[in-house]
Order: sequence, then C-alpha cells, then structure tokens
Amino acid sequence: MRHNCMFTSESVTPGHPDKLCDQISDAIVDRLLQQDRQARVLTECAISKAIVFLSVQFVAKRSVDFTIITRQVIDQVGYDHPPFRGHNCSILSSIEEQSPDQIQNFDEHQLDEQAIDRIPVRNQANLFGFACNQTPMLLPLPIWLAHKLAQYLDKARRHQLPYLAPDGKTQVGVEYNHHKPHRIHSVTLEVSQNTPDLPSLKQLQADIHEVVIKPAFADEPLQPDAHTQIFINPNGPVITGGPLIHAGLTGRKNGIDTYGEYSKHSSAALSGKDPLRIDRIGAYAARYAAKNVVAAGLAEECEVHLSYSIGQAGPVSIEVETFGTGKVPEEEIIRRLSQHFDFRLAGIVQQFDLRGLPARHPDGFFRKLATFGHVGRPDLDLPWEKIDKISYLMA
Repeated sequence: MRHNCMFTSESVTPGHPDKLCDQISDAIVDRLLQQDRQARVLTECAISKAIVFLSVQFVAKRSVDFTIITRQVIDQVGYDHPPFRGHNCSILSSIEEQSPDQIQNFDEHQLDEQAIDRIPVRNQANLFGFACNQTPMLLPLPIWLAHKLAQYLDKARRHQLPYLAPDGKTQVGVEYNHHKPHRIHSVTLEVSQNTPDLPSLKQLQADIHEVVIKPAFADEPLQPDAHTQIFINPNGPVITGGPLIHAGLTGRKNGIDTYGEYSKHSSAALSGKDPLRIDRIGAYAARYAAKNVVAAGLAEECEVHLSYSIGQAGPVSIEVETFGTGKVPEEEIIRRLSQHFDFRLAGIVQQFDLRGLPARHPDGFFRKLATFGHVGRPDLDLPWEKIDKISYLMA
C-alpha cells in the first residue's frame, strides 16, 4: 500500500504493436473456439516493419485460415496506409496441428467433484489477483485513468480526428497522501498521425485536450488541477508510428493487461491461450477472489496469490496480502477463500464457462480483452468481475 508517493501507470491503444499482436493471438483463439469449444490452441505473434510472424499450435475439429484472421485484425485496427496494411503485409507462419491424443481435454459440463479433482494443471504458474477501493471497478486509480484516456484516444481516431494513426500511448501519474489518491500529478499522451502536414503540433495538442483529456476526466472525482503537468507529444510529432518504428510481441504488456504494475502480476502472457491454460485463467480466478474480498469490506486492498504445480488439480498454495488494510486476519480470509472459491483448473473453466464465451460473442470475446485490460472492464460482462461471493465471505 502506497503512503506518500507518486505512482504512474500506462495504457496503449489497439494500434500499438504489442497490443496488435495480442489481438491477433486472441482472435485466433476466438475463431477456433467458436467452431469447436473443445479446441486447444497456443498462439504467439511478432510484428516488425511490414512483416508478421505467427506461431500456432492447435488441436481442433476444423482448422481456420490464420492468415486471413491476421489480415482482418490489422485492417480493423486501422492500418490502412502504406507501407503497413493488412492486405499486403508479409506473413510468415509456423503452424503445427497436434494429435488429439497428445492433448488434455474434457467436457466440463459432465464433471462431478471427483472428476474435477482428477484433472491436473500442465504448467507451473504463480498467479496474482488484486483489487482496491480507489475506483468503482476496484482498480488502482492510475491504470483506471490511463485506460480511460486510451479508450477516448481510440474513439477520437475513429470518429473525430481522422488524421490520427492507430498507435498511441497514455500515462497518468497520481500522487498518494496517507495511502489515498490525493491529486493528479501528470497526464501524458503520445499519439501518432498519418501525415506530417496536418495538423500542427499546437493544433494537435489542442484537439487532444478537447476530445480526449476533458471527456476522460469529466466524471472523475479527482481532476487535474492548476499544477498538473500535461504533456502531449512532448518529443514532437510522431508520423505513422506502429510497427514501422517499434516491434510488437504477444504478452509483452502484462502491466497494462492487469493492474498497471501497482500490484504483482505473472510474467506469463495472458493472450493467445485457450481456457485450459492455468497461467491465463488462474489470473482471472485470483482477480475474482481479490475483488470479492474488497467488495465484502474485508480489506481496502487485497492481493491474492495462487501457486500451481504441474500434476495438481488446484493451487498448492493460497496467500493473501492486505497491506495493513484488512478488517479480519489474512489467515481467516484465506480460510474463507478456500471454502467458497474453486481454484481448480476444471472448476474455473466450469464456473466461468470460458470455452463457451466465444460462441456467444460472434465479434469475438477474448480479443476484446487484448486491449484496455483483462480486468476491471465496465464495458464487458466478465464472469471474474462479478461480486457474487460477498455474502459467503462475510459469513
């Protein structure tokens, strides 16, 4: 828990190369699961200049055209200016279709308690979930504000400021005083534009302030003040941006995907993995537990740590840290979590129906998580964001 300090978090728009890779990876996960809920897939993507590299290992009743999916995502994100476009970029791929006999699988709807106990995780992982009472979605304020700015920046590019290119970055610094957010220290945006001619840097800064910063803070209790430092392209114009100036890789933005580095997060990528990968869904289960702890009033801040070992159905260790804000002992919180939450691999898949979600979202489910965070999303009905265990934890 922060005492007196300044803490910064960043977010990026969908056109950032790392986030573009995440979206491609999760679009492939979505498409395979939409056709076959039993599909297994591990996808990684890398982008540099006008070249995309795909590595896909999968098992499914039906294959998909991975190249077409990749080009569709690039086009939808907004890369429609040369030299990087979805329809003419080079795509190199390594596709490995594995035998179903080599892959762990099950129908979670047919499992009883004993069967769930017999399904082990196949990866070692330490997963962290965090929640705090700084914002309505129980996220730290810096990452909450950075995501809002990134969302407004992306909206402005699509609807209000057509000269903007898809790649953008936001950063918010928050001063903490006696453990609480006290003031907005700084707001920084780096935005790219399609041409060097329009507009001038001064006009760009005025436009961004009017259609991005002002509406993003309009309903926030903590507003920028006369001493807040606001930077918009402090290093000058950025032309085109994206893969032409920096490379991208799946899973490189874990802080943006989770808590803005205010709390611990796993080093493993969240995107590009089907819902039987514990290093993805374990992070969701840990967030679910931490959020319910804070929502129940058991602590103002809570970090849940789940440690998984290969061959075990559930975590070998559950740890809780409340940073001095707990209303009950941490040992008691652990006892209640162990009693009322199912952290076993098959139990998580069963409760959240993770393999069925893509089919219910024709425009994609997991791909939507690949931008603006996997947690704390008021725009998405995420099962791990529900606070439906409060009564159990307070008992």
